[in-house]
Amino acid sequence: MQHFLGQMIQMFRLELFLQLLLATLFGGAIGLERELGGKPAGLRTNILICIGSVLYTKLSITMAAGTADPTRVAAQIVTGVGFIGAGTILHARGAVVGLTSAATIWVVAAIGVALGAAFYWEAAGTTLLVLLVLQGLGRIELVVQRQTTQSSLSVHARPDPNLLEDLETVVRRTGLHIERQASRRENVDLVIDFTLRGPKRLHDQVMIALLNHPGVRTVSTGE
Repeated sequence: MQHFLGQMIQMFRLELFLQLLLATLFGGAIGLERELGGKPAGLRTNILICIGSVLYTKLSITMAAGTADPTRVAAQIVTGVGFIGAGTILHARGAVVGLTSAATIWVVAAIGVALGAAFYWEAAGTTLLVLLVLQGLGRIELVVQRQTTQSSLSVHARPDPNLLEDLETVVRRTGLHIERQASRRENVDLVIDFTLRGPKRLHDQVMIALLNHPGVRTVSTGE
C-alpha cells in the first residue's frame, strides 16, 4: 500500500511538472507577443498567470478527490484574473485603453485551467489561436485603417515657443497624419489649426490627448 501511494505521488509530481512546463511555454509565447508590442501585460505577467491557474486547478482537483466540487477553486481563478485584467485597463476622459491586454490575460488563465485539468491539446490549440488573433488580425486592422477619415481641429493654447512642437508630437503619437497645419495669434492665445487624417476612432483620442496637455485651453472641431 505504501509503495502504491509512493507511485501515485511520483506520478502526480511528474504530471504537475509537465503542466507547469507547458504553462511556461504557452503563457510565454503569448506574453512575448504582448511584450514585443509594448503592452502593459507582457512576458512575466502572462507566464505567472498561466502557472498560477495550472497550480490552483491541479490542487483543486487533487484535494477534492471525489468528495467535493473540484470546480470551486477554478471558478475563483476567473474572479481573481478579473481584478488583474481591470488593472491593465486605463480610463482617461472617456477613452479606454488596454481592453485587448485584459482579454488576453483572461484567455491565458483559461489556458492554465485547461492544462491543470489535463486538456493539453485544447490548451495548445487555444494558444495558437490566440497568437493568430493577436498577430494575424493585426495586419487585417492595418488594411481596415486605410479607410480613413479627415477632420479639422482648432487648438487654443497659451503662447509658448516649444508648444507647437509638443502638440505635433502629441498628435503623431496617436497615429494620425497631419495633412495641414497653421498657427496664428488671437488676443492672448496661440491658435493652431490642424487638418488630420487617419482611422475614425483616433480622432476622438487625439482630442482627449490634446486637452490633457497643460498648455492647451480649448480644442474645437471644424464640424
